[in-house]
Amino acid sequence: MKILCVSLGCDKNLVDTENMLGLLSNDGYEFTDDEAEAEIIIINTCCFINDAKEESVNTILEMAEYKKTGQCKALVVTGCLAQRYKTEITEEIPEVDACVGTSSWDEICRILESALAGKQEMCFRDLDRMPDWKAGRVVTTGGHYAFLKIAEGCDKYCTYCIIPSLRGSYRSVPMERLVKEAEELAEGGVKELILVAQETTLYGTDLYGRKALPQLLRELCRVRGIRWIRIQYCYPEEITQELIDTIRTEEKICHYLDIPIQHASDQVLRRMGRKTARRQLEEMIESLRRQIPDIALRTTLISGFPGETEEDHEILMEFADQMEFERLGVFAYSQEEDTPAAGFEGQVPEELREERRAELMELQQEIAFEKSESMVGRVLEVMIEGRVADENAYVGRTYMDAPGVDGLIFLNTEEELMSGDFVRAKVTGALEYDLIGEICDESAQ
Repeated sequence: MKILCVSLGCDKNLVDTENMLGLLSNDGYEFTDDEAEAEIIIINTCCFINDAKEESVNTILEMAEYKKTGQCKALVVTGCLAQRYKTEITEEIPEVDACVGTSSWDEICRILESALAGKQEMCFRDLDRMPDWKAGRVVTTGGHYAFLKIAEGCDKYCTYCIIPSLRGSYRSVPMERLVKEAEELAEGGVKELILVAQETTLYGTDLYGRKALPQLLRELCRVRGIRWIRIQYCYPEEITQELIDTIRTEEKICHYLDIPIQHASDQVLRRMGRKTARRQLEEMIESLRRQIPDIALRTTLISGFPGETEEDHEILMEFADQMEFERLGVFAYSQEEDTPAAGFEGQVPEELREERRAELMELQQEIAFEKSESMVGRVLEVMIEGRVADENAYVGRTYMDAPGVDGLIFLNTEEELMSGDFVRAKVTGALEYDLIGEICDESAQ
């Protein structure tokens, strides 16, 4: 039978989707991109913030129509929205044949058999269990890079965040399992591993009694075929000197670090339940740049958190201006039910949240352009992502750019290149967030 699978939300969710696709493929199912011919439709949902929730609900409603107009015999909803709103989904959208929780995706084949037999399935195992991983993950990112989820769940309990109640407590994936998965990905052509989790910096504390991310990185650097390793979601208070040393000395690890800090006003950080103050953030950033001078730092901020005053906003603007992050994104605060922050006094009006977000992004746009201009003349290693349609040009990424969230570099060349090729390129021009370059070593690597 033909399956259409829609994956929404974050890259951690995408890994779950790819693991489900592997199980389904091993069980003999085929895949399609055509909603009208799909006999089974699976939607792996997100509900981290309100916009994601709306996208998930709208996608379910859209796909539910194919129970009437297409070939669809089973509609299955998995992931965070299913975990959070299973009763509402099945009561209000009767076309849904099964809901699957975040820790139960490994039962997808059994669930489909039951749903196709006419039984409505509700599969919600213990939230703190680790799904049973099996070989054969289907990579959907093009084959030259892949996300490697090194842990599940979170123990931080930030006051604005619903993740612990959707994903459970922090559980590290055993190191030998991750190394095996990396080896299989490399054998399949993957050249860049992007390490993800709700928080990567605490990897191993539950299994080994210590922060084992540096050791994991060293093990992954030994995997043949892997060229780049990129680390995301590092909480600043958990970054150790050993981790910095490992990033600096291991050639395969990109000098790139994603550090979500959320704010810079101490009173807002306390209300958020964060474990750092502005001074600590400044010291960590200064230390990283002193020890790894070419490091590219990415962060995310929240504008309009409950109780955020104009002074708090100005503190955040000043901080962003001073720190000059290479990459920065801003979310307007989303008031999520069942979180402590949703009940805080001083809720900031939505319009003001968006205004403050726009101010931060306008500031970052100026910083990003200055950063891009400063790259002109530099020679960088570039991973080719694909060809620009109808032009003798390719688009690629440098070590400073994670796929989907950061910038690109555009290269004019007559050479025939493939996605995943590595070339050396000289930066010749700058756009707001992207670069323009020319290949200075024509041999693809």
